[in-house]
Amino acid sequence: MKLPDRGRPWPELAAELQAAKARDYSWRQGRMAVYFYYLDAALEQVQKDAYLAYFTENNLGQGRAFPSLAKLEGEVVAMALSLMAAPQGAGGTFTSGGSESIFLAMLAAREKAGRDRPNIVIPATAHLTFDRAAWYLGLEVRRVPVTADFEADVPAMAAAMDADTIALVGSAPNYPYGAIDPIAALGALATQRGVWLHVDACVGGFLSPFLTRLGHNLPAWDFSVPGVTSISADIHKHGMAAKGASLLLVREEALRRFHRFESAAWDRGPYVAFTAQGTRPGGAVASAWAVMNYLGMEGYTEAARRIMDAKARMAAGVEAIPGLEVLRPSPHAIFIYRPTDPALEMGRIAAAMDRRGWLQGQMAGGRGMHHHLNPLHAQVADAYLADLRQAVAEARAGGDSQAVGRVY
Repeated sequence: MKLPDRGRPWPELAAELQAAKARDYSWRQGRMAVYFYYLDAALEQVQKDAYLAYFTENNLGQGRAFPSLAKLEGEVVAMALSLMAAPQGAGGTFTSGGSESIFLAMLAAREKAGRDRPNIVIPATAHLTFDRAAWYLGLEVRRVPVTADFEADVPAMAAAMDADTIALVGSAPNYPYGAIDPIAALGALATQRGVWLHVDACVGGFLSPFLTRLGHNLPAWDFSVPGVTSISADIHKHGMAAKGASLLLVREEALRRFHRFESAAWDRGPYVAFTAQGTRPGGAVASAWAVMNYLGMEGYTEAARRIMDAKARMAAGVEAIPGLEVLRPSPHAIFIYRPTDPALEMGRIAAAMDRRGWLQGQMAGGRGMHHHLNPLHAQVADAYLADLRQAVAEARAGGDSQAVGRVY
């Protein structure tokens, strides 16, 4: 394909874009285990309208050209710091997503420590983005096996540390199993050894506070824990904002200087950035600000209630199917089940569900089916379970397993 000589009319292009989606899974019908977060049409309109209000503005220019974006970003950071029990003097940076937030946290930890051969010690369940950040930053990653409850093994992590360890990592929750690591114990270890402790709350940052409001007993994970240095939290996940919105929050504003770039080594003048991006979409900031104000504590709490309702119904329905069991450690939106019957092959179940239009998230090696639930799943739980019952019956009969390779 090459650039056309003449432009084409928008109605024709719009129809082609819509047609291109024909083979995509339907997130609007809740038929995806990952990749989307949706509450309702009213919130979707807020997301779009707020984004479009700042569609052209470049957040790189917030200091001079667009002071309104500096104000909006500051208010988003302040609301998140309050939600996560940050002390006076804490700070934060608006990023493009959890990957960038984690990257900046590891960069800051490296720059603060100033070690020649820096390493980070992380649980085996920590997100692979830490490995990707380490690849960029020249860090050694020491992954430590977790406990039987899929939580960080703090004594084992302590044993893996040495004089060049610059950071510890805990997840709240981890993505593979939805378990919250013992952040209090990690905080004590980080304080004792004088290293940075990063809490990956990309999934849980905008959900855990509201699960607590609903009465779910979660272990302490935020800045209320002594020793927690930084937290990553995605607003475009359970914060329900348009994509391209995450935060790196730090206990002390001064810590942001360790991921700040500044140079005047060209004729144009000084260049300063706290993020890995240059141009930054103003619409992402506006959408996050609007959604957070639109939902408020009440709206987020209701979204959390719907998620946990979906989880409870799906868990009960799965366990009513002979040969399947639900993994119980997760107190969160992560929902996993697996076969207990050797005659049931996970890949065959996944293939049968795939044929029914469900995008499945499989654990590596076929060890289970993984779902990251959001409010829309409450509306489709019954339909999912009905199809799952048929899929299991089909798998028992030796159905096709062409979808075995689909691991999300």
